[in-house]
Amino acid sequence: MANFCSVVTKMAEATPALRKPVFTKVNELRPGTSGHSLNVKVVNTKMVLQRGGGGRPMGPQARQMRIAECLVGDETGIIIFTARNDQVDLMKEGSVLTLRNAKIDMYKGSMRLAVDRWGRVDVAEEPTDITVKDDNNLSLIEYELVSVEA
Repeated sequence: MANFCSVVTKMAEATPALRKPVFTKVNELRPGTSGHSLNVKVVNTKMVLQRGGGGRPMGPQARQMRIAECLVGDETGIIIFTARNDQVDLMKEGSVLTLRNAKIDMYKGSMRLAVDRWGRVDVAEEPTDITVKDDNNLSLIEYELVSVEA
């Protein structure tokens, strides 16, 4: 039994301490990046897709699917956030949210912020009021894929 306890103790000592997340500002986001933690304020929300959940209990339409495009931002800029399913409920105008493990998706050459199943969207713990800089919309910048020949 003593041998087992020493193994458990060694395992507990080897477990690294949790790191505090490093928060990114909206103007630091770049195409193709992921793993971002941000505090953002919801400027507005527009539902773009809502289907399922009703009539057909079987098949691919069995689960409800909702997608909303939400303009979110902080004091450095704004970007379109694509909210899916349960995330849509949190996207109320004026609410401050914490996005964890967010990624940048490209849609028609412009950046969109998203949080997939590996991330989280929560109401911000610290009730901070963010003054959004709305004249720096990163989703309006169009990017082009350029191939470099050797």
